[in-house]
Order: sequence, then structure tokens, then C-alpha cells
Amino acid sequence: VQLQASGGGLVQPGGSLRLSCAASGSIFSLDTMGWYRQAPGKQREVVAVITSAGHTTYADSVKGRFTISRDNAKNMVYLQMNSLKPEDTAVYYCKTIGTAGWGQGTQVTVSA
Repeated sequence: VQLQASGGGLVQPGGSLRLSCAASGSIFSLDTMGWYRQAPGKQREVVAVITSAGHTTYADSVKGRFTISRDNAKNMVYLQMNSLKPEDTAVYYCKTIGTAGWGQGTQVTVSA
């Protein structure tokens, strides 16, 4: 499975970003996909998960602010991030749940 995340950048607190992840090498429509993040000096943590049926779960820290979605026709998964906070600063990765390895992440920096 190959995964490529994009869409990160520098944004002010309260701003928004939309991350995208292109997936290949699997039957994407059957996969459960997740977004994870890793802040400096911290462990990687799950942010949001979406199943093949479209059911979603979120970390408590992002509920109500982030939305995960997918487009099976394009083999893409997205993370819409609103009301960003400095503590959201991290490298964000997408992952096919249940598989090993990580694709290239994208840096999100929330700062005034």
C-alpha cells in the first residue's frame, strides 16, 4: 500500500486546512482508513478513522473541529480541520488500518 499525504502548511489559530491522502496498492473501497499525527517529542496518535461503510470516529481532542471523509472513486481520504489550535501542530499521516508501514506525512503548523 502506498500513501501520500498533502495539504499541510502554516495557519493561524482559528484557521482551517484540508489534508488529502492518495492511496494505491489495495482495494481502497474495502479499507478502513485513518489519520494520525505526531507532534515533536510525543507519540504518534490516531486523530480520525473512517470505515469502508463511511462510519467515522474521532479523538476527543478534535471532535467537532475535524471531519474525515473519503472518495472511493478517486482512492482519496481527506481530513478537514477547522478551528485549528497551536496544539494541533504535528506531522499528519494517513494510514490503511491493519497494514504495516507509514507513508510520507504532511506538516501542519498552527501559529500566530
